[in-house]
Amino acid sequence: MGQRNYKTAKKMKTMKHLNYLIVALVALALVACSGNKKVAQDAGEAASSPVGPAFNADSAYQFCAKQCDFGPRTMNSDAHEQCGQWIINKFKSYGLQVTAQKATLNGYDGTPLKSTNIIASYRPELTTRILLCAHWDSRPWADNDPDSANWHKPVMAANDGASGVAVMLEIARLLKADTAKLAVGVDFVCFDAEDWGIPQWSDATDNGDSWALGAQYWAANPHKAGYEARFGILLDMVGGQGAQFYREGMSDQYAKGIVDKVWTAANAIGYGSYFPNAEGGMITDDHIPVNEKAKIPTIDIIPYYKDCQQSTFGPTWHTVSDDMQHIDKNTLLAVGQTVIQVLYTEK
Repeated sequence: MGQRNYKTAKKMKTMKHLNYLIVALVALALVACSGNKKVAQDAGEAASSPVGPAFNADSAYQFCAKQCDFGPRTMNSDAHEQCGQWIINKFKSYGLQVTAQKATLNGYDGTPLKSTNIIASYRPELTTRILLCAHWDSRPWADNDPDSANWHKPVMAANDGASGVAVMLEIARLLKADTAKLAVGVDFVCFDAEDWGIPQWSDATDNGDSWALGAQYWAANPHKAGYEARFGILLDMVGGQGAQFYREGMSDQYAKGIVDKVWTAANAIGYGSYFPNAEGGMITDDHIPVNEKAKIPTIDIIPYYKDCQQSTFGPTWHTVSDDMQHIDKNTLLAVGQTVIQVLYTEK
C-alpha cells in the first residue's frame, strides 16, 4: 500500500504506500471501542434497516486464504501469474465480464514488471457505475520487519493485498446470487504492481512515484474508452486484527462526500467502532492516480493504528507476519457489510 507518515516505514512505509511516501501528517483520532451490532439506517439519511445481502466473512476469509496458498504474489513470479488467473476465473464464475489489462511497467530500479490489472464488471450495460478496487500483488521485501534478517524476504500479504481482493470477490458472489439486482453497475478493479515501491533499505529517493504502478497505468489508460464512475472505494488492508479505519486525509480532500457516505453507512449498521469519525493522516495509495488522472472521486479505506509503535499501518505491515494467522473475520465483515450498505443505497 502507499505511504503515510503514519507508517514511517509502509512505503517508508514506515510508510507502505501508507508509509509509501509518507505523504503526510498523522493525525490523532478518537477511538471508539468495538461492536458488531447492526443499527437500522442507510448510507445517507436515516432508513429503517440495513440493506442488501449479508456479507459472509467465512467466505471472504477463504478467498483470502486461497490467494495466500499460491505463496507471495510478487511481480514476475509463478505464484503471481497463477493467482492472477485464479482471480480472473473466480470473477468469471460469478457472471462478471472480465478484462485482463496487461502492461510491462518499470520498477524503481528499472526492473521490467509484467503487470496485469484485472477488471471485472457487474452489469456492464449500465452507464451509472461504482468503482471498487484493491491491489493484488505482494511486496517483494519485508522491509519493515523487526528482524533485519527478513528485510529482503517476500511478504505473504494476507492483509496487505489479499484481504481487499477477498472482500471484492465476496461482494461479487453476493451480487450474482441476489435476485434484487443493483440499480447501478459495479466495476471491481484489482490493481497490480502497487507494492514495488522503494524499500527502506535502499538509497534511492522515494517521491511516491514508485508505488501504485498498476493504478497509475489504469488511470491513464482505462480499460474502456471514456470510462466514468460515480465514485470509487479503495480497499487496502481491510482484514487486520484490531484494525480501525480513520478518515484518510487525501480522501477527504478529493471526495469528502464519499467519505461521509461510507462512514455514515458503517455507523448506521453498527460498525462505527471500526470507522471512527476522526482523521488518520494522509496516504499515497492507489486512489491518488484514480483521483488525479482518471478524475473519479475515490476514497481509501485503510487502517490507522494510532498506538502501534512499529507502524501506524499495523504490526504486520511489510513484515513476514502478514499472514492468515493475523486476519480477523470480524474486520472483513465490518468492511464488507459497510460497502454493501453503500452499494444498495445508490439509486
